[in-house]
Amino acid sequence: MLSMFLLLQVQAEETAATQGEISLSFFDLALKGGWIMIPIFLLSLIAVYIFVERYFVIRKASVTDVNFMNRIREYIHEDKIDAALALCRSQNTPVARMIEKGIQRIGRPLPDVNAAIENIGNLEISKLEETLPFLATIAGGAPMLGFLGTVLGMVRAFYDMSMAGNNIDVGLLSNGIYTAMVTTVAGLIVGIAAYFGYNYLVARIEKVVFNLEANTNEFMDLLYEPVS
Repeated sequence: MLSMFLLLQVQAEETAATQGEISLSFFDLALKGGWIMIPIFLLSLIAVYIFVERYFVIRKASVTDVNFMNRIREYIHEDKIDAALALCRSQNTPVARMIEKGIQRIGRPLPDVNAAIENIGNLEISKLEETLPFLATIAGGAPMLGFLGTVLGMVRAFYDMSMAGNNIDVGLLSNGIYTAMVTTVAGLIVGIAAYFGYNYLVARIEKVVFNLEANTNEFMDLLYEPVS
């Protein structure tokens, strides 16, 4: 039955082409999708906002001073704890906040120091992942809204066809077919874009996690070093 509708649509387009060149703008095409295009459009705006906002937050968290741990090592060896803390507070990065917590715990059992650093690390990762669940929801929800529009369009087309009886007109069915096709395409576009954006941000966060773990291990090795 769907193939019949597509065939009717193709025939309508061929008929229109023979009568004259007809152009359809993107806005006009979106209007053909009906009211279901409104939530899909809103989801696309939210997805773009979340991606851009998280991208810059994660990018800022990824920036670290290559000499940061070397300077921390020097300050601790020279027993300049206040200078090490001041350096951490001046960085304003997840790594610096983790090391700051570790420095504040110097003198306590090393497992307690490691646990304190890991707790701060978990909090920092949680902050980076703050709105990613919404992006994942959009990746799954937008195509479902598109398919809902498809079902509604098919229902409308069947209803128009049943009301027309034997006098089936292609123009009468075109609105339902447009709703079915346009909403599906729009939902898939938003969903696919959100899906790729979500996985890209997750990959960036994993790199930040690896960096945090590497700096944590380096700091703990520093505390395990024998005092000369």
